Formats: sequence, C-alpha cells, structure tokens
Amino acid sequence: MRLLKNALMVLGMLFLISTLILAVQRGDALEASIKSAQATNNDEKNVAQEYRISAIDIPEDLNFAGETVPQDDPEIMERIDREFLVNTYWQSNALLLMKRSHKYFPVIEPILAKYGIPDDFKYLAVAESGLQNVVSHKGATGFWQIMRATGKEYGLEVNSNVDERYNMEKATEVACKYLRKYKEKFGNWTLAAAAYNAGPGSINKYLRIQKEDDYYDLLLGEETGRYIFRILAIKEILSDPDKYGFIIENDDLYEPIPTFNVEVDEPVGDFADFASQYGINYKILKRHNPWLREPHLNNTSRKKYTIAIPVKGYYPMGE
Repeated sequence: MRLLKNALMVLGMLFLISTLILAVQRGDALEASIKSAQATNNDEKNVAQEYRISAIDIPEDLNFAGETVPQDDPEIMERIDREFLVNTYWQSNALLLMKRSHKYFPVIEPILAKYGIPDDFKYLAVAESGLQNVVSHKGATGFWQIMRATGKEYGLEVNSNVDERYNMEKATEVACKYLRKYKEKFGNWTLAAAAYNAGPGSINKYLRIQKEDDYYDLLLGEETGRYIFRILAIKEILSDPDKYGFIIENDDLYEPIPTFNVEVDEPVGDFADFASQYGINYKILKRHNPWLREPHLNNTSRKKYTIAIPVKGYYPMGE
C-alpha cells in the first residue's frame, strides 16, 4: 500500500513538473509571436514612411507654347490637378516617357524649330503616341498619329509597301505644317493643338455653338477636354522629374543610335540580304526604318529613298 502511495506521489510530481514546463514553453511562444507581430507592424510602418502618396503642388505659372493657363478658375484647376495626379502616380509610364524622350526629342526639336513651331509641341507627340509607332482604332499612325488621307495630302507615301507615317522625321514635318495651318486658322497655339486632336471641323463647331473663342471656355468631349491639361502635366513632369519624385540618372535613359544614310533608287528584292551588306540583320534594319513595311521594296517608279543604317559597333553582331 505504501509503495502504491509513493508511486502515485511520484506520478503527481511528474505531472506537475510537465505542466509547469509546458506553461513556460507556451509563454515563450506567445512572447515570440507578439514580438514577431510587432516587428511586422514596424516593417509596415517603415514601408509607409518610405513611400508616401501626397497631393501635388501645381506650379502657379503654367503655360502652353507661351500662352497663359487661367489658373484662377477652380474648374480649370481641378482638371489640371487630375492630369498631374494621373501622370505622376502612373510611375512606370512616366519613367518610360522620360527614357524615350531622351532618345527621340533630339530628332523632333530641330524640325519644330525649322517650321517655327513652339518647342512645347514635342509633348503633343508624347500625348498622342507615347513616342511609339502605334496605330489607333481609327487608323491614325505613328508618333504623330497621322491619318492616311492627311499623310497623302501632305506628300507622304502611304501604301502596303511604304508608309512614311512611320518615318519620324517626315511625319514630324507633316505635323508642323498641319499645326501651322491650324494656328493661322484659330489664332492661337492652344486651339491649334486641340484641333490637331479633334479635327478643325469639331473645334469650329464647338466655338460656333458655344459662342466662345478660348479653349479653356469650351465644353468639350472627354478626350479633347483633357488634351491640353494632359500635355501640360507631361511637360512639367518630363521637364523636372526630380520635383515630382522620380529618381532617374543619365545612364537610365535610352540613347539615340547614330546612323548614316544609304540612298536607294531601285527595287530591293530582299531586305535580309540588304541588311547583311552593312553588318546588321533584318530586325535592326526595320527598327531604324519602320516605314519599310514589307521584306522587299517595290520601287517600280525608281524613286530615291533614304535608308538609315546604324553606325558599326552599337549592336552585337558577332564582332
């Protein structure tokens, strides 16, 4: 009986010790869990401290092509604010535009100057196409989104074999002629830009029906109503990226590739073979000459074409 009693006492003590050990372990686990949660919360706070989303201070002296924006109008300021917020916080797109502009603005700027078009119109090309050779659902094509009929009217060759709307230099010249014509028609650059987007007929109709003569006093459709404000935002952000929170170094920008010209006044049967003569391949040839739309050049009229060839050493071609 005494042995049984002693055994029960030993078992009881073992149970008590086990319970105490388990309680200590659970306490340690709970403390660790609390510390982990606190650390997570601290990490989240640190992320929030590093990435802050805030309202944007709009410059007080906005202008488009030297023409004043009526910033004393609260409705105008709301529309400006919308475009600054959209284009600032769409960071990936803004960064791409900065990179591309470094590559293409040096081509566009001297052509604008040649035709007496304000430098601000380079940002119109950004708004139109993002500086890409895109095609709209209406068929507007290239950096300047030129319609087929307009391109032909201003002397561009537009067909399945050659489409010079994809030639940035020639398309920029057409855009300049177009804009200069609209400036003469409407009397200011702001309405000329709006007409570039909506068409002169639409702008004329809005001016007539609403009995106004100023873009900022017109009630327009969604796209054209936002158009100038979007250009203003793009201009400000690309001109001073650091002010709007973008950290971008010169090494991050896309560089222009120097080229030399080759004149061709006869058919070219195979552009892959043509490219290989200059140490490049078909893809690179087409990247620099997107206006050549097929793998060959018909040229039955023996017209003189200028084909851009990249200077040797810029592409890894097995050298």
